[in-house]
Amino acid sequence: MAEVLVTGGSGYIGGWCTLALLNAGYSVRTTVRDLSREHKVREMLRRGGADPGDALQVVRADLAGDDGWADAAAGCDGVLHVASPTLTKAPKNDDEMVRPAVDGTLRVLRAARDGGVRRVVLTSAIGAIAYGHEQRDTPFTEQDWTNVDAEGIQPYQKSKTLAERAAWEFVRDGALELATVNPTGVLGPVLGLEYSPSLTGIARMLDGSMPALLPFATGYVDVRDVAALHLLALVEPAAAGERFIATAGRSLWLRDVAAILRDRLGERAAKVPTREMPLWAARQLAKVNPQVRQLRAALGRDLAATSVKAERLLGWKPRPIEDTIVETAESLLALHH
Repeated sequence: MAEVLVTGGSGYIGGWCTLALLNAGYSVRTTVRDLSREHKVREMLRRGGADPGDALQVVRADLAGDDGWADAAAGCDGVLHVASPTLTKAPKNDDEMVRPAVDGTLRVLRAARDGGVRRVVLTSAIGAIAYGHEQRDTPFTEQDWTNVDAEGIQPYQKSKTLAERAAWEFVRDGALELATVNPTGVLGPVLGLEYSPSLTGIARMLDGSMPALLPFATGYVDVRDVAALHLLALVEPAAAGERFIATAGRSLWLRDVAAILRDRLGERAAKVPTREMPLWAARQLAKVNPQVRQLRAALGRDLAATSVKAERLLGWKPRPIEDTIVETAESLLALHH
């Protein structure tokens, strides 16, 4: 497999996937919404230790329109569809986020099929698996799907679920192989100023702008391990037609994450909160705070999931999440000083 298309190369996961492919000897084509971002993509890769030169081609394609996708996919052996529509403000209704996610995914899949691509790996999320269920004692697996009709499901979780379902429906005719990677909270070193919502939570703990810890637990995973799983899902024969949860070890309450930061960083974690917000207060806050509203369905819950399938089927081995949490914090502190 010589050339791989990565959608959304300027994003956090997209940047690390591009880096992993380049380090493995592939040529990479990556899409950006605006070609003025090319220098930013190359700068991120340099920060990650790669200077790709001609091995990287940056092309313009926007998930919101058809232009550019046929050319972007033409001649590629595989596609990592990492890009996801982003909104600068909270959506007025679910469709503002759901429709672009579904339509954008189908655009990429059509271009891949028509361009003769063999396999697409779709970056989905735990948001397509673990929401809208009763509390349970067993971890979520790839057999589970988020119930988009349940109370409290937010547009992001709905968009991830419906986009992934649309992708599986699209490949039913067998013209294209599909695998999905469903990460839990993504942490790890930053390559630039764009990073995941989970990372924003760590940043807010460190800078003191999070006065109290929200009561919820989820799994976390290193972005480098997420990129490694994308590569395995792209090349391993056993990955075709499969979903893979990416998570490292046990799930952690935010109070656990805070304790790891304080324990390992000492004085540099002086602003990390120690108090957990009562559940009733967090639920009230979710009514008025858009960031907390995104987590409304998770409050008071432990969304534990297991990655045993990826480990068994593909030989994937995530690094210890405690080390990732510390590296995340050190990377953020270095970026902002």
